[in-house]
Amino acid sequence: MQLPAVKTRIQAFMDSRGFPKLWADDEYTTYFEKIFGTDRERQRAYLRGILAEDKVRLTAGNRVTGALLASGLTRMMFTTNFDSVVERAVAEVSGRSISAFHLEGPTAANQAFANEEWPIYCKLHGDFRYDSVKNLSADLAQQDGALAGCMLTSAGRFGFIVAGYSGRDESVMSLFRQALGRPNPFPHGLFWTGMRGAPVLPAVSELIEAAVSAGVRAAYVEVDTFDALMLRMWRNLPSRPSDLEAKVRKSLPAAVSIAVPSPGTAPPLLRLNALPIAALPSRALMVRPREDIDWPSLRTIQSEAESRILVTKAPNILCWGEPDTIAKAFKRHAAKIEGVDIPSDLIAGDALPLKGFVEEGIATALARDRPLLIRRRGNSPILIADAHAQDLSPLQPLSSAIGKLTGQVTGVFAPVDDEHPTPAKVFWAEAVRVSITQKNGATWLLVDPHIWIWPPRARNAAREFLDERRKDRLNAKFDGILTAWIQVLAGTAKRGAVVEFSAFEDLEADANPSFTFGSRTGFSMGHVG
Repeated sequence: MQLPAVKTRIQAFMDSRGFPKLWADDEYTTYFEKIFGTDRERQRAYLRGILAEDKVRLTAGNRVTGALLASGLTRMMFTTNFDSVVERAVAEVSGRSISAFHLEGPTAANQAFANEEWPIYCKLHGDFRYDSVKNLSADLAQQDGALAGCMLTSAGRFGFIVAGYSGRDESVMSLFRQALGRPNPFPHGLFWTGMRGAPVLPAVSELIEAAVSAGVRAAYVEVDTFDALMLRMWRNLPSRPSDLEAKVRKSLPAAVSIAVPSPGTAPPLLRLNALPIAALPSRALMVRPREDIDWPSLRTIQSEAESRILVTKAPNILCWGEPDTIAKAFKRHAAKIEGVDIPSDLIAGDALPLKGFVEEGIATALARDRPLLIRRRGNSPILIADAHAQDLSPLQPLSSAIGKLTGQVTGVFAPVDDEHPTPAKVFWAEAVRVSITQKNGATWLLVDPHIWIWPPRARNAAREFLDERRKDRLNAKFDGILTAWIQVLAGTAKRGAVVEFSAFEDLEADANPSFTFGSRTGFSMGHVG
């Protein structure tokens, strides 16, 4: 059931029988009603089986949640889940207990709020261990008045972060909309998080738009995983109780001294996909706006400049590109622009935005004057063979190694959803992911061959095609593909060549990142004897 191809086949069968589409608003309740009807005892027995304590495994994100509640940094938490994960997380991290307010005695939640008995934890749909749970469509049509009142009161005092919730329950979404109509809604912001690349329900998009229109600082934020989100929040706290930190992290970094073996003299054992970088850009243009510019606004500015500028916030706003274009892009922010030095350490704890900025710069430099498109999926840019380019000769080493570079995935269509109501053809292209790492004082460009699927939401549907195309890419063939990509990127077949590229043409150093790297990959030498 974990294989995407199996999931796709099962969903296609259910679609053919008239069941709700994948992620439809009534998908969950329809299946639940078909299986259990209105038999509450059968519902509880089923939930008891899958949510039993011995089946709960706390992740890093769960432990952070427990620590935030136990430390008082999070005062209110609402959930539509029935399980006891949060209660267990608080107990495991802090040794204390937390009781949830749910459909059995909901008025106590408002009393606790009035008395500021933090933290307060409310289960909007009930607890599977008690009689009242909300699973069926009739149940989910309205919320308990007392719990709803508690949530509305909270929305007038605190900011909200929404994680792990799709927004399918109209009764819950109605509460968010009601909160916007009250005085001082979400005074510290409303941030709705979702998995990167996952579809966003119209109800969520409309809520965020309504919040922004109401003067609320609100945004939809893409995250990699719940665990990654929570750990980043935890790490960025100015102070963390040491006892909770030990429980959250479980293992902490410690200084070690491991002797590095002396270089070998036997023939190489392993070839790496890392090219040595001799020089990174050391300057950039810093933008000083009159007021702070958040990330969504920054991306809008870059988009309106038609991606002719590269931008990051690390923590100051840094740019590369034509200075006049940058000045025009930030004109309404009354920004001052000046050249500054940028750090060379890209692996420091707070250097992630800067690392992404530099990687975007090297991707732009490598794609310049080549039939390559730049896209970003995850944390690193991807260079993709351009199927519409008139001249593909710069990619000749790659086509010699693997043949055709682009095409259509026959017989496969992109999934249909609210934003994409009609089936779309699926296309593929050879690609390469580029990223930068620093080890033992050296900087390396990592070159990772990849196959791009368009539209990206169809990647799971194209899994069989991807498996078939990659099945023979073992040592010898993969080595040839890696060599071909290096020749394409370096612009030479010469081994050991040192090449220099810049992202733009005829711009001063502050505005134009340049990179110098070698065309011979790193490798390990075998030991004799």
